Amino acid sequence: MTINLTNRVAIVTGAGAGLGREHALLLARLGAKVVVNDLGSDVSGRGGSATAAQKVVDEIVAAGGEAIANGASVTDAEQVQNMVAESLSRWGRIDILVNNAGILRDKSFSKMTLDDFRAVIEVHLMGAVNCTKAVWDVMREQQYGRIVMTTSSSGLYGNFGQSNYGAAKMALVGLMQTLALEGARNNIRVNCIAPTAGTRMLEGLMPEAVLNALAPGAVSPAVAALVGEDAPTRMVLCAGAGSFEAAHITLTPGIYLGAGEQVPHLLAQQLSDVANRDSETVPASGAAQGELELRKAGFTDKQASGQ
Repeated sequence: MTINLTNRVAIVTGAGAGLGREHALLLARLGAKVVVNDLGSDVSGRGGSATAAQKVVDEIVAAGGEAIANGASVTDAEQVQNMVAESLSRWGRIDILVNNAGILRDKSFSKMTLDDFRAVIEVHLMGAVNCTKAVWDVMREQQYGRIVMTTSSSGLYGNFGQSNYGAAKMALVGLMQTLALEGARNNIRVNCIAPTAGTRMLEGLMPEAVLNALAPGAVSPAVAALVGEDAPTRMVLCAGAGSFEAAHITLTPGIYLGAGEQVPHLLAQQLSDVANRDSETVPASGAAQGELELRKAGFTDKQASGQ
């Protein structure tokens, strides 16, 4: 199976450096026309020779590809809409969106200001929402779309000093899960990547040798695999240092205790049984939890599913 993105149009946010730059370069090598978005480029989309986005565009064009620079802030819905409008005016369609733009404001929760919490949520979560909303109807009408959210192990599993970042990153998984369901009938596939990479946001936090091993370019193949014709949907694909894994949100079989005054005490005593991961499943949707609970309470499969 090969990935061919010829005649596909891709928007990559935060693409002036690091992961975004590598994503944009790889998608262009695979044939896509790329909108290289990075805050600081000319918002009109024309860019300038000194901007980070335009430098990436120059690399793509020099290699024989097509690309334009755009400096829209992902936190500004109007700027994002203008970016999408310009992309449509130039190429007539938008097939791929890679939500990569992000910031860090790391501190322990006790020392973190609410402004720093909101800032990270605004860029990572609402930035992805703004961009996805701007392309959603376009993709629905053309009956084709591939969207990648950038989550993180900090959201999936937690990381000290990153409550804001972790909250935003896990929220993107929830966004992905629902949009994948809603977009299925229009051939819109929505996935997440969870990268481990030595980007500029991690400089000074890790030894140089480790940063070198975690080259951003090693993550980009995961993006390519999630935006091709045969891409999956609802996948959380982890990538770093040339390795790839999948993360899942699972549901254990659990136990049934019914109702009664003793239930709180019985539950506290049997939490280890509730958490037993033997025969756990990956639910097809959020409704699966309620259906499982109703079946254990004695309802038939049809009753549990509301039929």
